Amino acid sequence: MNTKNTETWKRPEGSTLKDWISTRVARFENREYDFSALKFQADFDPKYRRAQMRYMGTGATGISGDSNTVPAENFTFSTMLLPAGCEGPPHVHTDAEEVFFMLRGSIELTVEENGEETSLVLNYRDLISVPPNVYRGLRNHTQEDALMCVMIGNPKPVIPTYPDDHPLSKIKR
Repeated sequence: MNTKNTETWKRPEGSTLKDWISTRVARFENREYDFSALKFQADFDPKYRRAQMRYMGTGATGISGDSNTVPAENFTFSTMLLPAGCEGPPHVHTDAEEVFFMLRGSIELTVEENGEETSLVLNYRDLISVPPNVYRGLRNHTQEDALMCVMIGNPKPVIPTYPDDHPLSKIKR
């Protein structure tokens, strides 16, 4: 086990329990939706405009640091605001599973592996765990904003990649 990753799990010498535990709390009142986390996608096409609200770690959006999060030890956790009609382009995480849990609204999720593709709809309180190396893309097919939790099973996941034939695969970040 990499002890560097678990250092925040250890109570610092001389620290009170209250002070230490307070570093492990991320309150909603201190969060903001970050539409810039995936701005390069929205700049390419406005349909990709979405916002991330980080709670634990920084996810896989390419944000290198956010001091307003709980340190990630084994996974990242954020919420994603998905405006009506938006899309999340097909992408793959090679080093982690990704979990989506719907808090509000509905999305159509498409997954693809080795040329085989399937789609399903996720509604309120539905969850899916997408394994590493399986492409996933989503679309808010409704006229209302959707909100979902996103967990990635790696404290510092590599930036996801897009299918070679997708226009975003050619974009510099």
